[in-house]
Amino acid sequence: MILLAEKDYYEILGVSKDASKEEIRKAYKKLAKKYHPDLNKGEGAAEKFKEISEAAAVLGDDQKREQYDRFGKTADQFSGGFQGQDFSDFMSSFSGGGFGFGFEDLFEGLFAGRRSRGRSRRGSDLRYDLEIELEDAAKGMKKTIVIPRLDKCDRCGGSGAESEADIETCDQCKGTGVQTKAMRTPFGMMQARTTCSKCKGQGRFVTKECPVCDGEGRVRKERKIEIEIPEGAEDGIRLRISGEGEAGEKGGPPGDLYVVIHIKPHKVFEREGAELFVDVPLSFATAALGGEIEVPTLEGKAKLKIPSGTQTGTVFRMRDKGLPNMRGFGKGSENVKVVVQVPKKLNKEQKRLLEELEKSLGKKRGWFG
Repeated sequence: MILLAEKDYYEILGVSKDASKEEIRKAYKKLAKKYHPDLNKGEGAAEKFKEISEAAAVLGDDQKREQYDRFGKTADQFSGGFQGQDFSDFMSSFSGGGFGFGFEDLFEGLFAGRRSRGRSRRGSDLRYDLEIELEDAAKGMKKTIVIPRLDKCDRCGGSGAESEADIETCDQCKGTGVQTKAMRTPFGMMQARTTCSKCKGQGRFVTKECPVCDGEGRVRKERKIEIEIPEGAEDGIRLRISGEGEAGEKGGPPGDLYVVIHIKPHKVFEREGAELFVDVPLSFATAALGGEIEVPTLEGKAKLKIPSGTQTGTVFRMRDKGLPNMRGFGKGSENVKVVVQVPKKLNKEQKRLLEELEKSLGKKRGWFG
């Protein structure tokens, strides 16, 4: 009786049943890069990686592939046995399985180039929160700030060595930080790039450390930086100052500085984008008779004409009295809402005059007069 396969290895790798060993190798490498646990932290990625590795181990070995094609057995039914093993045991079984295909070695080779570039690392980005007044945001300003950061050591220039003569190139990797070795796999001979075991990927050795930074290449300093805040700056905007972050490790490039602008609440105005809003009191007489009042602006006081019969809550728009538009041209407006002030206490004469006014206007009671 022919045993039915629990898993279709060809389907798992996405290849046909007559696929060549090279096609299987390419399919495996493509899927392995996608699901390798070091690169994919998604749920089920490790299990998927185990599955494709299992499929490649069987189809990449001529003897096991022939057995699989004839009897349809999956990996856990082969004599070596995978059932019940955890993932790490599963992976190591490939390396010691007798057919010369070390998956860990293969992946170390696939990704060693990426790690080797870490010999010099870019410095960290920094954030600085700056609080300014609304008036400063309106007209823009230059501001000097002090940033504590790791800076390149002046003594060694970031090398970490006391002198150039105290830096030796690794003789094992010739300064590259990686080693290349040949491996025999079910897909033929492959070259794997691994991190140099002698210099740990650094490519060099410092024989005598810089006495100022103790070989780190960086020292903590405070740096004064002048930043320019644009006109109309809005709350929460980030200004990027390139290269003003922390110095990189081992001579790597510096990070960037991000200055986050916060606008202090104003005691008079509310702001929405480039528009300003303000409430101003208006006397009962001026509301009735009309006239001219003074209103506050960001540039000082200004005159505002009030027509007779103005009702409380009326909003007057003063063009170009707002803030510059940071994302366009021109300025916003200042929106003045007048609030009519009704006198709370009146003397006898004031009451008499209001009563006469009411009579002259025609006294009405309620909605129906």
